[in-house]
Amino acid sequence: MTRLLAWAALLAAGWPGQAAAGVDLTPAEVRKVLTHSPLPPPPLDETNAVADDPAAARLGQFLFFETRISGSGRFSCASCHDPARSFTDGRPVFEAAGHGARHTLSLWNVAYNRWLFWDGRADSLWAQALKPIEHPLEMAGNRQQVVGLLRGDPGLRAAYEAIFGPLSSSDEAEAVSRAFANAGKAIEAYQRRLISRRAPFDVFAEGLRDRDASKLAALSDGAQRGLRLFMGRGNCRVCHAGPNFTDGEFHDIGLTSVAEGPLDPGRYAGIEALLRDEFGASGPYSDDRNGPRAQASRFLVASFHNLGQMKTPSLRNVATTAPYMHRGQLATLQDVLHHYSTVDPPPLSGAALETLLRPLRLTEQEIADLVAFLESLTDTAIDPELLTKPPTPGRR
Repeated sequence: MTRLLAWAALLAAGWPGQAAAGVDLTPAEVRKVLTHSPLPPPPLDETNAVADDPAAARLGQFLFFETRISGSGRFSCASCHDPARSFTDGRPVFEAAGHGARHTLSLWNVAYNRWLFWDGRADSLWAQALKPIEHPLEMAGNRQQVVGLLRGDPGLRAAYEAIFGPLSSSDEAEAVSRAFANAGKAIEAYQRRLISRRAPFDVFAEGLRDRDASKLAALSDGAQRGLRLFMGRGNCRVCHAGPNFTDGEFHDIGLTSVAEGPLDPGRYAGIEALLRDEFGASGPYSDDRNGPRAQASRFLVASFHNLGQMKTPSLRNVATTAPYMHRGQLATLQDVLHHYSTVDPPPLSGAALETLLRPLRLTEQEIADLVAFLESLTDTAIDPELLTKPPTPGRR
């Protein structure tokens, strides 16, 4: 209450930010805005002991851009997660060794994700990194090939052993899988550095917090109107919550319909796959089999209500990652907002369409304002050395 009264007093006194802003925010709205910024450091991953090790990140970066880990030698992680395309591929669904059925998610801020993939079938970033390598439609490789590369390339072997210790020469399944898991842990260490946290919106939020009129100018009047819609009538922050603009959970928003062809089971199949995953947080290759991630996964149960649910993606850098949704069904942000404005899903749209989902009936001006706000979440500035394959996998 004291904080609210303080904001009310500032606004009533003609606080400078009020005059500078195109839209006057109420104290309650200011409080909501400040829950979205600043973005804190990424959460720890207790299942990966080298998640924040710089040497592991360098090895992981080398492997991320390395085509020799694919079956044909043609594809790398960067083939679909292209840094020049905001760590996605710009296609409705991925194309690599084969044609996929889902859109490539961006890797911006992936370190904050509790569940990975559209269906959440991985519960750590290192486990996620392994699956495309062995997927027949993605990189179509296998763990024996990856471990053989680590053993046979002197630079890779030296970098690996400096982090994880001696690389076993055994071809037994456990030894190969452990080395493969370690490769994934190195890739995670790299991907944890792909952070977007200082967009114009964050500068605006600083302006609210610091009462700095110059920082409030970071958002246009239209973007501020869109922000107010986002927090208010649009109800967007129910799912796109917190500093990373996602609740990290799964929802059916009326896009999985029979008209598109076979229904995508989404989270239902994701839970079943996760519970079988040898690289899960509670599995033998985890560095903490009883930590928070492992405990959360142990209690998962696939339910009829999970059918058709897909993960809520972060909205940070969303303007740079078109097209949108799990099959790339919507080409532009305007299309996304038209969907939410007019959503009227068919009777069979997954098992449990979101009960809060109602058509917003937005005007074209409101859609333009919301797009302006979403564009204000763009910050693609990053150390350019993270965008290419390093010359060597080990320390300089």
